[in-house]
Amino acid sequence: MIDATIQLIEQKGPTGFTMSEAAKLAGVSAAAPYRHFEGREALIAEVAREGFGMFGDLMEFAYAKGNTPLAALESTGRAYQAFAKKHSGHYIAMFESGVAINSDPDLAAVANRALGVLVRACEELIKDLPAHRRPPATMVSQHIWAMSHGVVELFARGEPGQRSPFSPEDLMESGLGIYLRGLGVLPNDD
Repeated sequence: MIDATIQLIEQKGPTGFTMSEAAKLAGVSAAAPYRHFEGREALIAEVAREGFGMFGDLMEFAYAKGNTPLAALESTGRAYQAFAKKHSGHYIAMFESGVAINSDPDLAAVANRALGVLVRACEELIKDLPAHRRPPATMVSQHIWAMSHGVVELFARGEPGQRSPFSPEDLMESGLGIYLRGLGVLPNDD
């Protein structure tokens, strides 16, 4: 059922299919999914939970690859974009389906684990800023997450991104550079 749902999400979006369609694609009776899921939203939430688990693992791996705080942050940014491209059905379930992440403690925990990697990377990156100029790491991580999500949504998946003269990776790298220079983490290129 999960694999069928991922396929349908990729083809029709999170609201463009029925439980019956998912059951048919999975090769089970129309009633079978209801033994495990209350409805389509619960099925999509399970896809999101699975996706956040995979995403968290990838973010942890990417973070560990960085030998400096900046390299760790850049690596997690590349991992974010790679995940969105490779696992678009999961990504859509996670971020575009309207699933209430905090309504399920297991889903919230796995989603927060992924965000926690980015918060940790930001804590390391800004720790040497003077206290009066250092924003909370959670705020910095939210800014970077929003930028990453925006680049993926606008330029890494289908239209209008195919019309961009810049790659999503270049857009993210330059945006991150501008942001970090503004914070004072990177020196200005005078």
